[in-house]
Amino acid sequence: MKQPLAKCTFCQKSALLLVIEDSDEDFEAFSRVINQQGVINPIVRCTDGEDALDYLYHDGIYNDSQTSPRPSIILLDLNLPGTDGREVLQQIKQDENLKIIPVIVFTTSSNPKDIEICYQNSVASYMLKPIDIKKLIKTIQSFINYWLDIVILPDIGSN
Repeated sequence: MKQPLAKCTFCQKSALLLVIEDSDEDFEAFSRVINQQGVINPIVRCTDGEDALDYLYHDGIYNDSQTSPRPSIILLDLNLPGTDGREVLQQIKQDENLKIIPVIVFTTSSNPKDIEICYQNSVASYMLKPIDIKKLIKTIQSFINYWLDIVILPDIGSN
């Protein structure tokens, strides 16, 4: 018997989630599960490292901190075009204003060096993206349940 999806009962609705993901297919799958779970958090997507850093530093088209507020949590793919996720993570964790933001790596890379580098750079969690759709859904549900429903995220404001 198929179990119904658990709804996000608390979800810190003001906690903005920045998703840094270049794959439209992966983001679409993530969005479907987010919607099925009833998540009401605002979500911003950046498709590459440069765009993500512009967003975080309020550069270029993101220069207005009112329309581009700082995220409370970041979901980061490592394998991005241009500036990759490893470099983005390193820059975030070296910045006094950004390092408080929990960064969760969500990637297909199971390379032990990637895992080690990410934890050396204070990643909050490292999750593998399963290829199997059922496992992917379960992994995204676990992310939602833990990071958006259970954990109390820092109040980032518009720093």
